Amino acid sequence: MVLDRFLGCSSREILPHRPVILGCPLDVTSTYRRGSAEAPDEIRAASDSLETYSPLLDADLDDLPFADIGNVPLDSTSLESALTIVRVEVSRILKHRGKPFCIGGEHTITLPAVEALRSQSDDFVVLHLDAHSDLRDEYEGKILNHATVIRRVAELIGPARLIQMGVRAGTRDEFAWMREHGTAAQWGSGFDKTLLKRIAGRAVYLSLDLDVLDPAGFPGTGNPEPGGWSYEAMELFLLTLTRVNLIAADVVELNPGLDASQVSTITAAKIVRELLVILGRR
Repeated sequence: MVLDRFLGCSSREILPHRPVILGCPLDVTSTYRRGSAEAPDEIRAASDSLETYSPLLDADLDDLPFADIGNVPLDSTSLESALTIVRVEVSRILKHRGKPFCIGGEHTITLPAVEALRSQSDDFVVLHLDAHSDLRDEYEGKILNHATVIRRVAELIGPARLIQMGVRAGTRDEFAWMREHGTAAQWGSGFDKTLLKRIAGRAVYLSLDLDVLDPAGFPGTGNPEPGGWSYEAMELFLLTLTRVNLIAADVVELNPGLDASQVSTITAAKIVRELLVILGRR
């Protein structure tokens, strides 16, 4: 049976203080290869290949209730309307004391999710994992799209509360901006203490663009960038994430149609499982 909600889902309704999956199948501003709108449903289907138990985290989704409330209706809507819908739905999750976990779709969904969270609190940092900086001030004549979304987030929360890891592509101006504001952080064995020091005990919103992973092992993304994290590096990061107060997250930019083996989609589903465990333990 192909799942239409994520493996181990406890409820179709928002559960207070528990993770809430919200599918955000937005694919409006992609400029190279389209297809990320299929990701939320494909990740749910691929979760059927997993176990509810995470050996990495020694925890089982069967013991950690969470909700999957389906996808927001984004078909045939403008970008502005779509982002408003995402913001309203994330706000609804927060109003009912759930922990938003958005599954994209393109990276632009991060902005309305952060806007909704900031309307309730500004005491959090955004931890941004990505091959690309997404810091352009404008792209193709527009100020809001997948290439500018983190710049807009930084304007909303302030650069001091933005931490970026895995970035290996961007314009000269984007890299200059990261150096000026000190947002970039290195990652590898032994870097966990540095990251925890930068987080400084504050709550964390995680925005995870899956193209942070090496395309040699994760080809299913619209803008692959050579190099990148191994899955082992991702696991080290996830273990570090268990030591912070993760309050919300998004996982974006899987393009399932670009990997016929479905390894990319299964990998995305496994990362979602681990994040559900981390969100659910808090």
